[in-house]
Amino acid sequence: MAPPTFRLCFLLSRDLCAGRDPLLVLEAAVRGGVDCVQMREKELDGPELHAWGLRLRRACRRLGVPLIVNDRLELALALEAEGVHLGQDDLHPADARRLAGDRLWIGWSTHDLEQLDEAAEVGADYAGFGPVFATPTKGYETGLGPEAVAAALAIARLPVVAIGGIRPENAWMIPDQAAVAVSSGIGLAADPEAAARGIRAARNPERL
Repeated sequence: MAPPTFRLCFLLSRDLCAGRDPLLVLEAAVRGGVDCVQMREKELDGPELHAWGLRLRRACRRLGVPLIVNDRLELALALEAEGVHLGQDDLHPADARRLAGDRLWIGWSTHDLEQLDEAAEVGADYAGFGPVFATPTKGYETGLGPEAVAAALAIARLPVVAIGGIRPENAWMIPDQAAVAVSSGIGLAADPEAAARGIRAARNPERL
C-alpha cells in the first residue's frame, strides 16, 4: 500500500457530532477538506460496532476518502479499511505488521520524541503526535505545544500527524509539514464544513 498522504483526518465519534447524523457530519467535513476518516468508537463492541463500521466504510468509499479504524486490527481487516491506528497500550505496531502485512497503514500514537523515533523502527507508517493543545476529549488539561511538533518534525523519519485540541483558530500554529487530526473541533462545530475548511485554510490555503 502506498504511504499515507492525508492532510486533515477527521476522528469521527458518533457521540461527538452534537446529536446530528454522523454520516451527514462526515459529508460536510469532507466538503470542507477532510481527506481521511478515523473511526473512533470506544463505547461500541461486537455486532453493533461491525455494523457501524460497514456503514462508515461504504460512506468513505462513496466520498473517496480512506478509512482508518482506531485500536482494532481485526476490525480494520474485516472492513477492508485502509488503516488501523494503535495507542501505546494497544497491539504493538510490529505485531500488527506481522498480522496485516502490507494490507493496512499502521499508525501509532506517540507523546514524546523517544516514542516518535521508536515508531520508525517498529513498522509504523505514520505517527500521531500530541496532544498539541489541551483537549477535554482525551482528558488532557495541557498540551505539548506547537513547538513540540516542530521538534518532532526535525527528527521524524515517517509522516507526523499532530493531534489534540486543534481548531480553526489555532491550526495556523502547527507547522505545515505535519498533517493534523481533529475530533470535536469538527464534529461539535456548528458548521462542520466551515470548521474543516477553516483548518485547511489556516495552514496552507493553496491546498484547498
